[in-house]
Amino acid sequence: MHHASIRTADIHRSIAFYEQLGFQVCERFTTGYTLACWMEGLGGRIELLQIPQPHPAPDAFGDEHYVGYYHLSFDITAQAIDLPSWLTALQEHFVKVSVAQPELHPLKVLLEPTQQQIGDRVYEVAFIADADGLPLEFIRVL
Repeated sequence: MHHASIRTADIHRSIAFYEQLGFQVCERFTTGYTLACWMEGLGGRIELLQIPQPHPAPDAFGDEHYVGYYHLSFDITAQAIDLPSWLTALQEHFVKVSVAQPELHPLKVLLEPTQQQIGDRVYEVAFIADADGLPLEFIRVL
């Protein structure tokens, strides 16, 4: 996959959010009507597009009847010893950084770390919300 595209209400706030996850802007551009960028990190590339006059995003995580793209998933097996301590450190980091960058809010956890068996593997799984409330999954192979 080349990239996953995310529409955002405020590209600068979203860039600041994804930078805290370890992403870096690698290209800035416009799509003819709006600001955009590519960011790379956690083994992938995302595209952020700022939407003029945005509507709130649907609640893809909380609405059982939502149909459409659900979430991005990042495998942090190589970056973390365990998911609970990684998430706690990330939450503390967001609290610290939000003092200097008020556009960043404390991290919203949608699902605390839990274990899930898929096929013959067991994963640690957690979900957080991005700057626009979109769900992001973090998984770690046990």
